[in-house]
Amino acid sequence: MNDNGFPLKNKPQRRKMPFSWVWIASTALLCVVFAFASVPQALGQVREGGAQASGINDNTQKNRKYTLIIQQVFDFIQRHYVEEVDSKVIFEGAMTGIFNALRDPYSTFLPESEMRDLNDTTQGTFGGVGLYIHKLTGESSFIEVASPIEDTPGWRAGINPGDLIIEINGESTDKLSTDEVLSRLRGTPGVVVNLLIRRGEKLEFPISLTRAIIEVPTAKHAMIGNIGYLKLLTFTPMTADRAADAINEFRAKNYQGMILDLRNNYGGLLNSAVDISGLFLDGGVVVSTKSRIPTENHIFNARSNTLVSPNIPVVVLINKGSASASEIVAGALKDRGRAYLVGEKSFGKGSVQQVYPLDTAGFKITTARYYTPSDVNIDKIGIPPDRLIKFPEFTDADAEKLGKLINDNKIRSFVSSNPQATPAQVENFAKSLEKEYNLDFSLLKRLIRNEQNRTTIAPVYDLEYDVQLQEAVNILRRENFRTLMQTTKTLKALQEEAAGEMALAS
Repeated sequence: MNDNGFPLKNKPQRRKMPFSWVWIASTALLCVVFAFASVPQALGQVREGGAQASGINDNTQKNRKYTLIIQQVFDFIQRHYVEEVDSKVIFEGAMTGIFNALRDPYSTFLPESEMRDLNDTTQGTFGGVGLYIHKLTGESSFIEVASPIEDTPGWRAGINPGDLIIEINGESTDKLSTDEVLSRLRGTPGVVVNLLIRRGEKLEFPISLTRAIIEVPTAKHAMIGNIGYLKLLTFTPMTADRAADAINEFRAKNYQGMILDLRNNYGGLLNSAVDISGLFLDGGVVVSTKSRIPTENHIFNARSNTLVSPNIPVVVLINKGSASASEIVAGALKDRGRAYLVGEKSFGKGSVQQVYPLDTAGFKITTARYYTPSDVNIDKIGIPPDRLIKFPEFTDADAEKLGKLINDNKIRSFVSSNPQATPAQVENFAKSLEKEYNLDFSLLKRLIRNEQNRTTIAPVYDLEYDVQLQEAVNILRRENFRTLMQTTKTLKALQEEAAGEMALAS
């Protein structure tokens, strides 16, 4: 989920149901639930009926039992609590507890304010800081940044995937739900939000972000020599059209290979992912969804209108910020033998959510899980790349030095004072930092470049410092791609290999 509340994992809607009908259907469901609760029967009488006598199965009988108990507790609180309580407060608390009991970070109750924000988001009018976030579970339950949205306050401030938001305006996020964090990150544009960020084990630093109107771009593209480079930032109804525009431009320039960059793309609409996959696949399965509910079981096929010729080799870039719809595309192209994956293991979100309104409030609930063409669900597992390429990692000692450099604010001050800095100026400044902080020279140059990019419109790509992109380009230019693809394995085969290795180890 992102800080603008957008329903990133919507189920594709081949025939869009009118909003009023969705509202009627969900409200009717709630009415049925409370109808059970209002039946003038004692709880003991429900028990006496028995499944055989009433013709009701055990599960339905149990549902009635607990629904009656909930109603009785609700009424008891209203009559006996020391102070008068607004029934809406009890309702919202109960709904929050119901969804928390599912222990699913993607299923949640949406109070009136958050539902209103969600509606605002779909219309494109919202204020935020531009971060996709995720609630950690376990001993540490802080908020993790899944990925920043490019060209937004969070991205320009240098927040990275995997960073933890420890505090917001002095308030710890440890006890806050994802939606509570969203409500603090979102709001009136122009207002400053103060965050405390933790990176790795020892590095902590404050960041002040000024909310802005977030207009999330969906795609960027450029040529790298004779290679078409397409970066997808999110999956919206317009993503496939923008991608097709880029590919047509590549074709006009006689491209000989293509790089599809899905790094830090936290997802979007499932049907958009299917459409994107269809640009590379000539028919066949892209993804399937499975649920205990028969109507949620679907197989989604690519249309027979492939835009990228089978003769064009394709490399897909992924990292831990690639999630959901991104993983659908990466998984489909990998399983179908259409692309070679480079980078790091993806995030691992293999579930589909839908949003339902309840009067002025609503809820978001997981309705199915999705499976790649080789019938693998990657939830909490992720998709491994065919070639693992990581950026250099910091040692604990480097993290402490880097923390001091960040808190000293020297790089940002330099870039602010030298907006048109020449390569020679950057080189000299990096050398001075190297002497002062004893950090790697190439790392310092990359940090300066990143800061320069964040204070302007970011370039489509940065081949000088992007080691994963460098590897993708080298594969397309220097290696026998056809031979390389013959060595790749489907996700199912990799999963079976891993299971076999575990069995041998045990």
